[in-house]
Amino acid sequence: MLKDFKQFLLRGNVVDLAVGVVVGASFGAVVTALVADVLTPFIAAIAKVPDFSGIAFTLNGSKFPIGHFMNALVSFILVSTAVFFFVVKPMNHLIARSRKEVPADPTTKKCTECLSEIPIEAKRCAHCAQVQI
Repeated sequence: MLKDFKQFLLRGNVVDLAVGVVVGASFGAVVTALVADVLTPFIAAIAKVPDFSGIAFTLNGSKFPIGHFMNALVSFILVSTAVFFFVVKPMNHLIARSRKEVPADPTTKKCTECLSEIPIEAKRCAHCAQVQI
């Protein structure tokens, strides 16, 4: 029974998943730090409002603290933007670069006399009967 459990744990899927979770958690910390330490202060410098948590309104005696929602929304937009421009776009570029298609070997050539397309192995043109070198 322990042998089966060990085999299950060491199977590629479980190990890959564990590595993915650990790397994902660390990457989440990096993206959160990028948003909190770089992008949010940059927006605060432009908008002159570093935190929206104090924004609220009252309606019929009920207080609606929409500032927390606005902070979460701005954070979501910044994280999404950071992930898109710093991860997705570069990865798509690298993948597209690595998948450049190699042109296939030509299967035809032009006849030197009549310029029609003939198979590469042809010894004579089918259209003008010119001997091909």
